[in-house]
Amino acid sequence: MVGPTITRNRVSADVLEAFAADVLRRSDVAAADAALIANSLLQADLWGHQSHGLLRLPWYVARIRSGAMRADARPETLIDTGSLLLLDGHDGIGQVLTEHARVEAVQRAREHGIGAVGVRNSNHFGTAMYYTRRAAADGCVSILTTNASPAMAPWGGREKAVGTNPWSIAAPWEDKVVALDIANTAVARGKIYLARQKEQPIPENWALTEDGHSTTDAAEAVHGVILPMAGHKGYAISFMMDVLSGALTGSAVGKSVHGPYEPTARSGAGHLFLAIDVNALGDADGFAERVGQMIDEVKSTPLAVGYDEIFYPGEIEDRTAAANIAAGGVELPENTWEDLEKLAAETGAALP
Repeated sequence: MVGPTITRNRVSADVLEAFAADVLRRSDVAAADAALIANSLLQADLWGHQSHGLLRLPWYVARIRSGAMRADARPETLIDTGSLLLLDGHDGIGQVLTEHARVEAVQRAREHGIGAVGVRNSNHFGTAMYYTRRAAADGCVSILTTNASPAMAPWGGREKAVGTNPWSIAAPWEDKVVALDIANTAVARGKIYLARQKEQPIPENWALTEDGHSTTDAAEAVHGVILPMAGHKGYAISFMMDVLSGALTGSAVGKSVHGPYEPTARSGAGHLFLAIDVNALGDADGFAERVGQMIDEVKSTPLAVGYDEIFYPGEIEDRTAAANIAAGGVELPENTWEDLEKLAAETGAALP
């Protein structure tokens, strides 16, 4: 049997996942929880969304060390009506709390046709479609929303007051999943952090400096304002996602939410997970046929100049993950690798 391939910049996913889980266990995270968090980070890297991958592991560890995020918190049930559940996460790790919400939402959808789970007092949970894809694999159409710390200015303003507040929708289709995962800004804030890690410039339409000027410097953009997608529409969508995620669940909202890159601030993030059992609507085969029709129609659309193929939502991530696995794993920016080496030295975890 051939062992995993390891180079300076491309490392087997299983090696990195084992390292991340070891770091988390050494940071007082339970083994099962550590495995879940590590898998969510590596999956983001495999999908090509490195802004939500191992880059964030040092941030999580710093928050656990400071006490801003609790390594051992378990959700407390506040309200349970059967199809609707409200949980208090007590500042626990976002991945753990959101996976708990997913499991509960799917179970309730199977019993009632629809399941809705709100989570208050949580933390950053990584990539939203990590959970909606899992619910889709269980036969449910799912929606997940979350709020986040301020990143964009409200339309017409010049100071950040609204989070990126990402959301995801996923649905089953044959043996695959169709999935959307977007922030409501021109780009996810994590991609700006990733550009800073790679020491790369960013496009001019991503962000403004603190004094309101356009910038291609990722370091300046981190401290500035991220621009909304689609102008006023992106701002309004993001505002309403905070209504669903924060206001409705009783969690923090707006400027009271703090991000994973802040080592000492309590997050207060809130989430809402909705699951609808496709079988409960009595036409699972018809549903698959209709989704298939949509996919066939978009993929057979004549191509615009400069394009080679049309993708359905989630297809690029699946292909990227398969390509990364075939190539031997994940390529890491040099700065991220150095951060992991520092984390290994601090925790005693073994990093190849």
